[in-house]
Amino acid sequence: MKNINYKDIYKQMLLLRRFEERAGKLYKMNEIAGFCHLYIGQEAIVCGIRALIDSTKDILITTYRDHGHMLALGMDPKGVMAELTGRIGGVSKGKGGSMHMFSKEKGFMGGHGIVGATAPLGTGIAFAQKYNETGGISISFMGDGAMNQGQVFESFNLASLWELPVLYVIEDNGYAIGTAKGRCCAGGELYNRAEPFGIPGRIADGMDVDSVIEIAQWGIDYVRKNCKPAVIQLSTYRFRGHSMSDATKIYRTKEEEEYMIQNRDCLKILQQKIQLSDSVIDQYEEEIKKIVDAAEEFALSSPEPDASELYTDVYSA
Repeated sequence: MKNINYKDIYKQMLLLRRFEERAGKLYKMNEIAGFCHLYIGQEAIVCGIRALIDSTKDILITTYRDHGHMLALGMDPKGVMAELTGRIGGVSKGKGGSMHMFSKEKGFMGGHGIVGATAPLGTGIAFAQKYNETGGISISFMGDGAMNQGQVFESFNLASLWELPVLYVIEDNGYAIGTAKGRCCAGGELYNRAEPFGIPGRIADGMDVDSVIEIAQWGIDYVRKNCKPAVIQLSTYRFRGHSMSDATKIYRTKEEEEYMIQNRDCLKILQQKIQLSDSVIDQYEEEIKKIVDAAEEFALSSPEPDASELYTDVYSA
């Protein structure tokens, strides 16, 4: 296992939290248009996994709740915020918005808005890695709601048949938009759904970065050593709605939300484990505020794309 610097992970998780809070504020100010799915509450998952991957050859692909994944992989917060606000300074020149940012340099093949689409796309990436003998693996994130999509099981079938190096990561936050997992997912835990295809899986607490690292290490090692797929399921909780227009009170009680925020916050759990002092936390907060402030300033001062950008980065046969 790699040497894990938990202070760095905490600081990274804090950056994700404060960045997303600012994005939510800008959305309410009408500076961000369209859909916006915040990652608040789930930061331990991508930060824990990011600490283990090989950034020179592994490739990550995720869903529309993707801002945290970009920041964890080292994408510039200024470029991410500018993309959210639809500005030319964004990582996709303001044309991708919240759900469609990419970075080949960082091994990030984007956020994707179609539920379950990351399974076949991540499987295809794994096929390319095996074919090209890169030595890398594909890490494909999906939500619990995606586990009811047929394309996920088609992907499991092909990945197992062709022995592809893909780790499927289920970020199980308990709700497919407003439908509780217990109302839409029959049978046992979600990772078990891969077993009929001969794909091993495990489950862990996605709010505890230690648990995330332990299970992710198992999955990454298995996939890399055997050149075969594996599944990990991480139980987590989003502290905000599914999207900015989501009224959580329709399907979640206030008591449930308050309990999770007070008792299951991944930041608090890690803070207590590594016994960070108030002075250190204050220092981190100050540093990160400067980063987020700079990202907002850059985004709002960056011009919107010229109309001519409609004809760039477009491919035709």
